[in-house]
Amino acid sequence: MSMIRENSQRDPIDRDAANRDPAGRDSTGKVVELREAKEDAPPSEPVRADATSRNAPITPEQTAEQPPAPPSTRNGRGSLRAVLMLGAIIAVAVISATLWLRGGRIISTDDAYIKAAKLMVSTDVSGMVANVDVKQGQRVKAGDVLFSLDRQQFQNAVDSARAQLEQAKLNIQALRQDYIRLQTDITAEEAMVNLAQVAYDRAAALVKINAGTRVQFDQTRYTLAAEQSRLSSLKQQAMVARTRLGGDIDGPIEKNPQVAQAQVQADEAVRLLNRTIVRAPFSGIVTAVEQLQVGTYLVSQTAALTNTGAVGLVSDERLWIEANVKETDLTNIKADNPVEFTVDAYPGHVWKGHVATIFPATGSEFSILPAQNAGGNWVKIVQRVPIRIAIDRKPTDPELRSGMSVTVDIDTGNVRSVNDLLQLVGLGAKKTSAE
Repeated sequence: MSMIRENSQRDPIDRDAANRDPAGRDSTGKVVELREAKEDAPPSEPVRADATSRNAPITPEQTAEQPPAPPSTRNGRGSLRAVLMLGAIIAVAVISATLWLRGGRIISTDDAYIKAAKLMVSTDVSGMVANVDVKQGQRVKAGDVLFSLDRQQFQNAVDSARAQLEQAKLNIQALRQDYIRLQTDITAEEAMVNLAQVAYDRAAALVKINAGTRVQFDQTRYTLAAEQSRLSSLKQQAMVARTRLGGDIDGPIEKNPQVAQAQVQADEAVRLLNRTIVRAPFSGIVTAVEQLQVGTYLVSQTAALTNTGAVGLVSDERLWIEANVKETDLTNIKADNPVEFTVDAYPGHVWKGHVATIFPATGSEFSILPAQNAGGNWVKIVQRVPIRIAIDRKPTDPELRSGMSVTVDIDTGNVRSVNDLLQLVGLGAKKTSAE
């Protein structure tokens, strides 16, 4: 009984061992692997059970265990792959053509910046800085005082010029009185000449009839000549006085050349005095104030060049955008085209504007050293043409500052056609200038 029980306990193990191949694998697993290998392998090659029996001949039992070979799918899969590749190419071409036809209307560039009217405000007179009335970043209006110079020397110049003006007026009045006196002397001298003429005529008549002396005749003749000479001298003096009066004896004294010259000098002195107070020419924000200190001697010829005698002013009203557009994108851009732009400092906020003007030359034409394209190593570079864009500002818009980077989108209104697409590939009809 014990031997029978041992055999019964050993039977399952022996049966499992009988189902395994010499490599230690189940025969059922070998059949599954054989089927998978049969499906993947070409039908002409017999599939081996495993790597250990690669060179062993296939037994009839193994042949009976293999299922029937499925039909070949290589040619079918190759055709499907070709169809899918061709369809993908056609789909990409159609999508690209559609996007190209719908594009071309909006011209975008990020080579654009905010510009503002800015100025280093100085004066054309030299003097000592007395007061600085503004601070860095202060907003000012047109006419507000920025700084002032010492006014004493300029006030003295004004007083001197006004004194010279009054002296010129007195001189003209004296000339007028002198002219009037000369006219009176001329009238009196004409009477003396007439009297001398009568005496001369009488003496000459008496000499002819030998009733008068020769001495008396000569005396009357010399007297007449002297009076005539004095009358001529008085008339010359009157003419000189009239010339000094500008030929106008009774006209306004302010029209006299001497008075007018003195008036101009007085006005210039007043202008220089007023220039000692430097005012803002337009509304804006003050900057570079710390470079100008009280007590600095301002030299008018170099004040604006050295920035040590000037105050910076940037307008907060006169703002625009200067966008540099490629010459290849300039084809359909015209004045008054609507524009939308965003500022890098305010992401998400969109401003509106319009094209104000297109510059008549590229940016390189205004450079100090323009490119010389006549050399042998010439390389063509796409040029950029500046465009000024006016900003349609709203009270609720954020503050814009000069120099900020922006991205502009210009709506040209251009719609591309199929003919334009064909022209792009060299098949469409080209448009003439008449069209």
